[in-house]
Amino acid sequence: MARRGTEAFPNLGAHCDREDCNQLDFLPFDCDGCGKVFCAEHRKYEGHGCARAAGQGRTVVVCEACGDAIERRAGDGSDAAVLEAHARSQRCDPAKKRKPRCPVRRCKETLTFSNTCVCRGCDQKVCLRHRFPADHSCAGVSPAGAAAARRAGACGRDAQKKEGGGSAWVLPQSIRNLKLF
Repeated sequence: MARRGTEAFPNLGAHCDREDCNQLDFLPFDCDGCGKVFCAEHRKYEGHGCARAAGQGRTVVVCEACGDAIERRAGDGSDAAVLEAHARSQRCDPAKKRKPRCPVRRCKETLTFSNTCVCRGCDQKVCLRHRFPADHSCAGVSPAGAAAARRAGACGRDAQKKEGGGSAWVLPQSIRNLKLF
């Protein structure tokens, strides 16, 4: 059993139970296999040669096709056998691994919840770089409307309303040139 703490602080930390170490560790680790206390260097089963730890560790194999993590148990065999059994199961779906990408030509941006914008003109999901109608060739806006939308910073439907509706409210020049970020 590990000696606990120091003379001044007997409840603080513990000495490592490995014979050749005996280091005082203030955040000791209790082994769930043998019940002894170890320092950070010897906390793993292999680090202190735990005899009771056989089969207590967990091993995970990652499927290349779908990206799933499959737990490998003691009697499952090699990694190849586990992956082969997973491929034969109904749970392996290669389409699940593909992430949605921006539909704009030559854009390779992966769409996530934080960088996705839905265009109001064509209801298409695009990345933030192509959020304006003129940048993603919006189907819901005419070319003149797209140019107006680029100048005004509005999206497709708003630009069409302003284009055909006569006089539109225009921002003052000092505010139009203001860059916030």
